[in-house]
Amino acid sequence: MNVIRYSKAFKMHCVQEVEAGTLCAYEVQRKYKVKGTATIMRWVRRFGSGKYGKVIRVEKAGEVNVATQLRSELRRVKEVLAETYMELALEKAFLVVACERLDQTVEGFKKKHGGRPRTRRCKPTRN
Repeated sequence: MNVIRYSKAFKMHCVQEVEAGTLCAYEVQRKYKVKGTATIMRWVRRFGSGKYGKVIRVEKAGEVNVATQLRSELRRVKEVLAETYMELALEKAFLVVACERLDQTVEGFKKKHGGRPRTRRCKPTRN
């Protein structure tokens, strides 16, 4: 496999053509037979004047706080989900060990008990 290295002068020339508006990045890629579909735009972002490829986000003061709050809430939800998965894995492991001690298969236990733990039934109270 041959690795093609382009000089900085060549990259700058391609970027100038894109920024001048004479050709789009795809046309420059085809004109000079540059491999990779995003290569020219990567060069434009790296070596260009900032006219193309830069993302500028304008936010109101309150929006910054909302984004931070959402990120922290997402982090908390992910932590809770991870804890829930751990609890579920522990319960499954406990069920396997319990079934082994009872000399029963997990599938047999689930069929016999309907997958639900046994609970006492309370008699309804009359008022």
